[in-house]
Amino acid sequence: MSKYNIVLFNPEIPQNTGNIGRLCVSTDTKLHLIEPLGYSLDDKYVKRSGLDYWSHLDLTIYKDWQDFLNRNADAVLYFLSTKGKKVFWDCPFEDNCFLVFGSEGSGLPENFYENYADRIYTIPMTGKFHRSFNLANSVAITLFEGMRREYSNENP
Repeated sequence: MSKYNIVLFNPEIPQNTGNIGRLCVSTDTKLHLIEPLGYSLDDKYVKRSGLDYWSHLDLTIYKDWQDFLNRNADAVLYFLSTKGKKVFWDCPFEDNCFLVFGSEGSGLPENFYENYADRIYTIPMTGKFHRSFNLANSVAITLFEGMRREYSNENP
């Protein structure tokens, strides 16, 4: 069983999903994709970004958010968004938690900010111009913070 789960809500850019898939294979992390996707998973760009790792990816696809919730009823969910009020290093990162990221163009649905207000985190950006980090970079930053904690706790 994976230590972490990455959830992409309506991802739009195949190269990001491919890179995230490669990251997931390299870290024994499960990837969950919530449809609609902005591309086909048969797309050459997804496979190209995932290289030879794609066939080893632990991947589940859901028709929508409700399907995801139905199939993961006991999931501990944490959401990453530029609109979060808490910084991601304060996220608990429990075993088998689900880290949810919104689409590249529109982020998370507006109702998530009400329904999950206490579980929304952000990655700080201190530069003068910022909208958001690239999705694949955001996943990597967040996932490796959880792994860093796990490693430091096991190897004080």
